[in-house]
Amino acid sequence: MEVAIRKMGNSQGVLIPKPILTQLGLERTADLQVRDGVIEIRAFRRNPREGWADDARRLAKQGGDALVWPEAANEGDDELVW
Repeated sequence: MEVAIRKMGNSQGVLIPKPILTQLGLERTADLQVRDGVIEIRAFRRNPREGWADDARRLAKQGGDALVWPEAANEGDDELVW
């Protein structure tokens, strides 16, 4: 796709169509880098474990942390502190 480079204040820029931004998951911020002569614009990757501790506490309050296969539990598992 050929795009025009436009003057934007003291800078220049390229308008990216909204469907492309949506497809890439880009909303308010992005990671912008230049590698090997190529401009890369990527969505920030959040930590895959972000929020796990909060979710675990929420599940525990709801009783969702019970063993799925109680018969496969090890002796002493009920004494473990998580």
